[in-house]
Amino acid sequence: MINLKLIIAYDGTRYNGFQKQTLHPERTIQGKLEHVLSRLFDKPIVLIASGRTDSGVHAKGQVCNFQVETELTPEEIANYLSTYLPTDISVLQITTASLRFHSRYNAVKKRYCYTIDNHLFANPFTLRYAYHLKEPLDVTSMKEASKCLLGTHDFKSFTSLKSKKKSTVRTLYSIDFIEEDGLLKIYYEGDGFLQHMVRILTGTLIEVGLGQRDPLSLVSLLEQKVRADAGMTAPPHGLTLEKVYYD
Repeated sequence: MINLKLIIAYDGTRYNGFQKQTLHPERTIQGKLEHVLSRLFDKPIVLIASGRTDSGVHAKGQVCNFQVETELTPEEIANYLSTYLPTDISVLQITTASLRFHSRYNAVKKRYCYTIDNHLFANPFTLRYAYHLKEPLDVTSMKEASKCLLGTHDFKSFTSLKSKKKSTVRTLYSIDFIEEDGLLKIYYEGDGFLQHMVRILTGTLIEVGLGQRDPLSLVSLLEQKVRADAGMTAPPHGLTLEKVYYD
């Protein structure tokens, strides 16, 4: 038995998220991958992922693993996948990991990027990967507001998670803003992210950038723990899972 670790990139535009669903599993990233892998090994393969991505969200460095008995090399498996996977799903790397490696439980940090196209006219070549917003953004105010979010907090105001049993406490290590040719990229690094958390954080920061919300109001949002008081959920297509970190 070996444990194979995969680093995967995908365009999430036409998929219903990463996680396989009972109805139409072929419309998910996990469903596509498991289908091809199960055909290769002639047995059911169940992928473990570092986390879920929503419908329409992309990834440059999603990490998965699965255990299987095989004499095939990682190179042979990669060649098979390159033949039978759709072109919007790419396996960047396959390596043999320790049998104890778990892509979700062993992850210590994740990095996401949200991209905003802030031109007057949308760039047709980034439409699938950037949220077009023609109104000018005050990035200085957005940076000021983002400082309120750093550190360990209860992010209940910034998630769609309904469960009262799961903790909504997370740690944000950094939020960085990079402006380049009319594109604003916001990078988030944290120990983990709640359902829709990055998109709600981004939607709230956008409202700050549009002058609709005071930068320091984010302090009270964290204290109030009420989702309805935070900003909009930014569209999924602007979000990309960049990297998952392990010790």
